[in-house]
Amino acid sequence: MAKTLTPEGQRLKELIDFDKRIYFLVLVFLFLFIRYLTNTLILEAIPDYDNLEARGDFMIFHIFNALNYLWTPFALLWKFTVIAFLFWLGAFLIGYKVPYKELWEFALIAELVFVFPELIRLLVYISPQTGVTYNEIDEYRALSLLSLIGAENVAAQYHYALATMNIFEIIYGIVWVYGFHMISRRPFGECTVAVIISYYLPLAIWLTWYIMVYRG
Repeated sequence: MAKTLTPEGQRLKELIDFDKRIYFLVLVFLFLFIRYLTNTLILEAIPDYDNLEARGDFMIFHIFNALNYLWTPFALLWKFTVIAFLFWLGAFLIGYKVPYKELWEFALIAELVFVFPELIRLLVYISPQTGVTYNEIDEYRALSLLSLIGAENVAAQYHYALATMNIFEIIYGIVWVYGFHMISRRPFGECTVAVIISYYLPLAIWLTWYIMVYRG
């Protein structure tokens, strides 16, 4: 017999009871809009930008960005698929049976967390100070270990890992604890273990592997 939803799980279920297709389109639009504005700031931070743009020196950059914009919705769909599979597999390994579809839909919902670091980077550099470089804007990651330590103070092979270790990854995990609780109807303690096994452990393995194989 299925366990009854807790008040927290019921409130969350009611909160996300909307058309996920429209939500996905809005999410894609937000990512594209913010990244477009950020890429514009990155270009304008390059010395003598106007003359270089007039000469067509940024053609490759524009093509690359256009391809990136086109790939964004597919990248998000792939990410949701992988994240949902990791949670399904993690739940299976610790003896829980959870519906993959609901995990996938919640991965879509939870992705909203990662709109905020993109937005913060845009707001930080929307009026850049003189001397701000292309790399400084491109590598900025809000509220991360990399921004705390400073990219110039660590080897390049650690930049990605330290940038990934940020407050938004913690918030994302907390959101998933509630989501997994709603889907599985398990106690919060067990859901926390499920999130650690399903998300943070694979993330730690991935970051470790990235550091080990990095070639600058």
